[in-house]
Amino acid sequence: MARRIDYLNDPNAPKANSVIPSANVVVSGDDGQILLIRRTDNDNYSLPGGTLDLGESIAQAAVRETEEETGIRCEITGLIGLYTNPRHVIEYTSNGEVRQEFSIVFTARPTGGKIAASSESSEVIWVPVAETEHLPMHPTMRERIRHYREQRNAPYIA
Repeated sequence: MARRIDYLNDPNAPKANSVIPSANVVVSGDDGQILLIRRTDNDNYSLPGGTLDLGESIAQAAVRETEEETGIRCEITGLIGLYTNPRHVIEYTSNGEVRQEFSIVFTARPTGGKIAASSESSEVIWVPVAETEHLPMHPTMRERIRHYREQRNAPYIA
């Protein structure tokens, strides 16, 4: 099976050979819980999201990817930040791509659908934000959730 390997501040990480815009989404319910997936390519929990396709806006990509990975439809409500750390690279073992991080993270509210796992998500859960600290998750995903929890006045940009 193809794997995703995240490297952060690792001098031995492979050199990036691509940059592709992507989106992640913090979908929060009225009860304050957020929607997470368990990725099939690295077994970590993550916010739903994925890459931009030709012909769509980044907000459309965020909504599409969330529904594809979770079964939940959503509406974008805000922006948490832009994450482009060149010291975070993602290696895809299926094709040798090593991607520099480029993710725009949105907030959203659910508008319908029903939880359903996909080929990219082995599990889809609603979880209280505080409980995310105990789940296996990459540090960059924890950072995005932490920024969401901080309810900043301005988007994070790095």
